[in-house]
Amino acid sequence: MKDGKLQLLYTMKLLLEETDRDHILNAVDICNILETRWDLSSTRKTVYMDVEKLRDYGMKIEQVKGKVQGYYVEEREFTLPELKLLVDAVQSSKFITTRKSEELIKKLEAMTTHENGRQLQRQVFIYNRPKTDNETIYQAVDVIHSAIYANRQIRFKYCEWTVNKKLVQRKNGADYIVSPWSLTWDDENYYLVAYDEAVGQIRHYRVDKMQELGQLETARKGREQFENFDLAAFAKKTFGMFGGKDEKVTLVCRNELAGVILDRFGTDIMMIPSGPDCFRTPVTVSVSSQFFGWLTGIGSGIRIESPAKVKEEYKRYLQGILDAY
Repeated sequence: MKDGKLQLLYTMKLLLEETDRDHILNAVDICNILETRWDLSSTRKTVYMDVEKLRDYGMKIEQVKGKVQGYYVEEREFTLPELKLLVDAVQSSKFITTRKSEELIKKLEAMTTHENGRQLQRQVFIYNRPKTDNETIYQAVDVIHSAIYANRQIRFKYCEWTVNKKLVQRKNGADYIVSPWSLTWDDENYYLVAYDEAVGQIRHYRVDKMQELGQLETARKGREQFENFDLAAFAKKTFGMFGGKDEKVTLVCRNELAGVILDRFGTDIMMIPSGPDCFRTPVTVSVSSQFFGWLTGIGSGIRIESPAKVKEEYKRYLQGILDAY
């Protein structure tokens, strides 16, 4: 026989795991489950008293009266639709390994009733898409967050993929030393946005390509550069987080591409009518092969109007593709 003082805790556990608006338990049900599952003897009067104590504690426990009577937990930290959204995010992320995805989803299931947890399991399926095998990413993210909080620089080895599907360290394994200021998510990858004092620039690095990461005792640099730094604007102008020289580029687009442009650059841009079928929009972008690839993917419905040097660079990019054929 367990200590009767545990009954309150087990009653709370039972209500959280088994009840919601569609699944209620009356006092007799609770007594029976407490006894069969946890060997706790109880009475209806004790259950009534425990429910009131849990309400005083802050639990939103509703009572159903009438022909079918009982109790259920009305409010939880997360609703079922919110949990389904989180499960979708976890299982579709390349950044999270398969093993860690399964662990996180199990933890999310514990945030709702057993019945709803089974609904979450039915929603889970395997995507035919790549997922990282790098389990050290989570430690890297923790080190970066800790360094930002402590206002310290970090060091790490930065890697790149080879044709042999191996990650090899750049610069012959020399340390990168930077001041971390933010972590951001772009194109299903996690990036560190940091200040590199050696070149006096804001740089970004893919977290899954960082190795041997550690925090230094040196205080971060680049506070002035980040005082007015707009991470959202940085992400909009940087395609696939590939760096390039920032340019104010005017694009001429067909009207049906309005949604594509707004999705990419946001709703605060100017969209000036240009004839019956097109509009002109000036945007700031980091001119790179990724930007040109984005334009090429959209096709003839969009073109660079200015500046001339960017138009010429794009022509050379396209010609290089044609020359390969």
